[in-house]
This record gives sequence, C-alpha cells and structure tokens, in this order.
Amino acid sequence: MTLYTIKHAAPASENLDALLDICFGPGRLARTAERLRENNHPIADYSYHATNADGLMGAISFWPIAIGQADTEAQGLLLGPLAVHPDMQGQGLGLALMQEALANIDPTRFAFVLLVGDLPYYERAGFAVAPAAVRLPGPVDPQRLLVRPSDLSQADICTALGGPVRPAPELC
Repeated sequence: MTLYTIKHAAPASENLDALLDICFGPGRLARTAERLRENNHPIADYSYHATNADGLMGAISFWPIAIGQADTEAQGLLLGPLAVHPDMQGQGLGLALMQEALANIDPTRFAFVLLVGDLPYYERAGFAVAPAAVRLPGPVDPQRLLVRPSDLSQADICTALGGPVRPAPELC
C-alpha cells in the first residue's frame, strides 16, 4: 500500500507555507540558510511534493547558489527546506523525496548540493561535511554544513569547494 505520492509541484503555495510552519515553527525564517533564499528563486524543476488523502505531507526544494570568488566560482544548489509532516516522520518519506529530487539534478548545470542539517540523517543520501573553507552568510555549526556532488562519481568536486556562498538567482 502506498502511503503517499511524490510528484513535481509548484515551489510555493499556501499549503507549503502551512507545512513549513508545522515542521519548523515561526523561527524558520531567521536561520542562516534563509539568507541564501532571500532575493532568490527555487528551481521549479527540482521542487517535489508528497501527498496522500490528507493533503500535503512532505516537500523539498532547491535554490541556486554559487561558492567562491568570481574567477573560481562553482555553481550548485541549496537543498531546503526538506519538510515532512509530523504524522509521516520516521516512515522514509524525507529520504524518498531526497532520492527522487537528487536523481533528477543535472550535474552539468549544478555540480553540488549544499545544506545545513544533521549528518547522520543526510549521509544516507550521500552528504558529507563540507570543507572548512566554505562560508555561509551567517553563523552555522561547521559539522552541520553538508555537501554532496550532484554526480556521486565526481566526489572530488566537493573537496575543492571554498569561499563565500551566495544566492545565485541568475542561474534559474
């Protein structure tokens, strides 16, 4: 029996905002990762929602970012938020959303995916701690700054990353 259906969806909606509020609370907009979403646009091709008879149960989105200086800048994506309704947590929905979305990223367009999260959860999808030289526009625990190559056979891409991370809406 399928508990949910995963499909492409509009990156923003009233239902999505309600789910994010349930999952992350009112402080969600104060987080450092949110600085990379300001004045930026989610990539519609990589926005997925999981629904069941009760409505929206999960969502994932990706935002274009760049790391480094202008002459050595690397283009990638910021994963997040990844939200799973509390009623569905612990059932594999978050991992299923990530696997579906990550499998469809074009590695010739976006070389890596960056996020702020818990390594024990995200390493199941291929994430590792980002190089210390990667700097977000605000405070973050360096052990929670995670990265994954878009093409898992290209792991060396991530070890070479360094410099400031900035929103890159021009990549939409």
